[in-house]
Amino acid sequence: MTSRKIEVMQDIELYRYLLGLESPWTVGKVRLDMINQRVDVWATHGDGLRWACPECGAAMPLYDHAPERTWRHLDSCQFKTFLHARPPRVSCKDHGVLQARLPWADEKARFTALFERLAIDVLGICDIKGATKILRISWDEARHIMERAVSRGLKRKKKRIPKTIGVDEKSVGKGHDYITLVNDVDRAAVDYIGDDRKQESLDGYFVRFSKKKRAKIKAIAVDIWDPYLASIRNHVPDAGEKIVFDRYHLMTHMVKAVDEVRKEEHRELKREDDETLTGSKYLWLYSKENVPDKHKSRLRSLSRRNLKTARAWVIKESFRELWGDTRLAWAARHFKAWFFWATHSRLEPVIEKARMFRKYLAQILTYFRHRITNAVSEGLNSKIQTIKKMAYGYRNRQNFKVSIYFHCGALDLYPVTHKIVG
Repeated sequence: MTSRKIEVMQDIELYRYLLGLESPWTVGKVRLDMINQRVDVWATHGDGLRWACPECGAAMPLYDHAPERTWRHLDSCQFKTFLHARPPRVSCKDHGVLQARLPWADEKARFTALFERLAIDVLGICDIKGATKILRISWDEARHIMERAVSRGLKRKKKRIPKTIGVDEKSVGKGHDYITLVNDVDRAAVDYIGDDRKQESLDGYFVRFSKKKRAKIKAIAVDIWDPYLASIRNHVPDAGEKIVFDRYHLMTHMVKAVDEVRKEEHRELKREDDETLTGSKYLWLYSKENVPDKHKSRLRSLSRRNLKTARAWVIKESFRELWGDTRLAWAARHFKAWFFWATHSRLEPVIEKARMFRKYLAQILTYFRHRITNAVSEGLNSKIQTIKKMAYGYRNRQNFKVSIYFHCGALDLYPVTHKIVG
């Protein structure tokens, strides 16, 4: 046997090993392109074989071959590696003429399963632009891998309803363009994404489950948003006992009230050439224990003055102390005293928020039964915002949703890979 034939046989055996090909598949030939730094490998199979129908699994003889296809594989020695083959087809009496499953790639994939697994890992820690440079693929190819991974993960996902969920919204782009997020609090994962933030946006989640399954929900952390509340009440049995208004959002309402008081008072003071509140906007946004050291002296100085803003801030801080109570009865008494104080403060934005809170008091106090917040949702929201920044925004809503499921859905994204020889 000549040395050239030995080299060819060694190449074939090497790439059979690298590709993990097992009987009946083997490597037919290997072509190395040094100029373009590319390796092309052709996979072949023997004659007289029977192939399984991809639908029913029935074994049947070869019908014909589909045209030759090409899959990108893991690089070998820094050379791009491509696998070529003509996929066998079978003629099933029940399902017609179909392509037999290939051991190295899913149907319609342009990459081998091993390459997709690597790409999913890279895309999980890089933005798409960075991943394309590492993997040496195009932006469209990277998106294609992500879409396939998410589709695969959603199909594998068990149809179960979490016991504790968080409902939140997220803007897609500029303007009033939103999506609705339903999060599994226990798993810290996005369970569902609905378009817009209407009642129907959340209805789409609940209608996927029977009433019996929806009854298993123990608690729902949500903001005060009437469309969401209407959906929950329509679909979740005993919703009134399960809705928990998130304290983060409630405090956001109070922070806005303080800021409204500040802006109005600042205008009044400026008319008298008094710049006391100039540059203090962000000072009033802090909670007491989070005030930076460099701002503490100024806050103390402003608090000693008879400022409406200072009074609003103290009322806001008192409301936050509600969640420090350890018993429901104590919290109810705390709110009653706080409500009297807030509604007699003569600060209209504070009075408005206090009345809104009293309207929804039952769902504020459910916190002391379930002890949940939307902290998980806020954490996911922060992660989603980072994803959005890394992509410099999303003009395509579907791409945004795919990215959220990919990074935050806790899905099984990987394709099944064939057994590696050795």
